Amino acid sequence: MCHVIVTCRSMLWTLLSIVVAFVEFIAFMSPDWLLGSPRSDSSARGAGVDSGEYRPSLGLYSRCLRVGARGIGVNCGPYARTFGEVASGFWQAAMLFLAAGILVLAGVACISIFSLCFQSILKKSIFNICGLLQAVGGLLLMVGLMLYPAGWGSEKVISYCGAEALPFRPALCSLGWAFYAAIGGTLGSFLCAVLSAQAEIATSSDKVQEEIEEGKTLICLL
Repeated sequence: MCHVIVTCRSMLWTLLSIVVAFVEFIAFMSPDWLLGSPRSDSSARGAGVDSGEYRPSLGLYSRCLRVGARGIGVNCGPYARTFGEVASGFWQAAMLFLAAGILVLAGVACISIFSLCFQSILKKSIFNICGLLQAVGGLLLMVGLMLYPAGWGSEKVISYCGAEALPFRPALCSLGWAFYAAIGGTLGSFLCAVLSAQAEIATSSDKVQEEIEEGKTLICLL
């Protein structure tokens, strides 16, 4: 019989698992990993539009640039049509590690929803298994984030950040929100791994077992 068990700690773990996977996916897709050196759009001057400096952005495989006759449009899209056209080998490796980590976290996020009803898989705690997977996913993300700045010396980055751009030195560029979001998601994955142990304790407590023995199928505990 399926017993739906909801506790504060298990619900917090489930929600955080979903949020972390979503944040990492959004960060991966975003072009706002690097904000390029300030540029001025001379074609917009005197046209009655904002002609001040703007900063193009560059992501792992995409970018955003101001385009149009008057420089008022922003064109965002992939600069790399194939995986081989990604800015550097370090970014290609970073993408592989980040994608693997995101897939692991996304799988755990889906499983976490079913943990409300099923607390074990092959007699193994679903929370312990998911916690281990989240720690593995966090390690994959960490490796990807460490590889990412090693690719700052590529020609693509130099065109955005200036000739002084080197590995681990973005020169005139600054880090965008997507990079910080990816770091936050990575830290969140390790927090989820810790919370999974608390969720296991909460859903297997004596009080839960008492309510199961009483025949209840929906158990909600603080």
